[in-house]
Amino acid sequence: MTSTSTSTSTLRPGPQVSLWGEDGKSPYQRLSQRMLDVTGDRGVLKDVIREGAGELVAPDASVLVRYSGYLEHMDKPFDSNSYRKTPRLMKLGEDITLWGMELGLLSMRRGELARFLLSPRYAYGALGCPPLIPPEATVLFEIELLDFLDSAESDEFCALSAEQQDQFPLDKVLKVATTEREFGNYLFRQKRFYDAKARYKRALQLLHRRSGPPEERPLVEEARLLVLLNLSLTYLKLERPTAALRCGEQALRIDQRSAKALFRCGQACLFMAEYEKARDFLVRAQREQPCNHDINNELRKLACYYQDYAEREREMCYRMFASHNEDPVNGDN
Repeated sequence: MTSTSTSTSTLRPGPQVSLWGEDGKSPYQRLSQRMLDVTGDRGVLKDVIREGAGELVAPDASVLVRYSGYLEHMDKPFDSNSYRKTPRLMKLGEDITLWGMELGLLSMRRGELARFLLSPRYAYGALGCPPLIPPEATVLFEIELLDFLDSAESDEFCALSAEQQDQFPLDKVLKVATTEREFGNYLFRQKRFYDAKARYKRALQLLHRRSGPPEERPLVEEARLLVLLNLSLTYLKLERPTAALRCGEQALRIDQRSAKALFRCGQACLFMAEYEKARDFLVRAQREQPCNHDINNELRKLACYYQDYAEREREMCYRMFASHNEDPVNGDN
């Protein structure tokens, strides 16, 4: 995280400056005086660097964060995930086991950047964590909350029977399906395509099982369309074009003019060397979005593939014809 070194450097004066102030207090002690008390006993203190938005992190949520942990008077973090291009999703209470860090995260909103001072009780305790963390160490964590997903609500809902799920309002079903799709999106970005597929399929199953009144159908179909488009792309990544085409065609039954659905179908047909069908889908997609670079590039790719295919066909026919003429069995008697 690029902001870590600059934002924490104010806590660590250069070598010509005393680490202790004239008041006899250390940098962390001085910082703590202007921090918010998260726990009520000043065991976890918070300083908001950038405000977030939306809801607070839910208990049992899975969070996407960038963090760096510092000991007092040390320039380099003892723990950080800032080297990761894409941080991994971590579940509170399982992947994040530091009590103070979890309590700090529960006070945050999406997009928020904050510092937390953790007393030994909320960090590494009386013994520390040798050799990195000394006994009775107060530590500072700088945390940026990129996103979070509440998986507990989704897991509980998915465990219910279809009859039980029907007792809940549509808003609940759509919220859970959206959570499953967002989990799938995260896993897709991590290139964990099999896991992403499972999340998308679970979202589809929830929406398919919804047997509500007719007025609910447009909202359900709108949610299904988003999942089907993502699932179609995932099947392409898994090199399963038949399944990708099936999902794309289901999406077209919901919205026959969906450029994304037409594009996915065209990609699947091109993968299977069904060039005429690919052209039909891609031309229809281009008609909906004439300036879409991806669609136009796919049409150019199709033209190259078809040209190579036609040349191979002509060459094969020529060879067969030549071989037939040279066959003495078929010569003049």
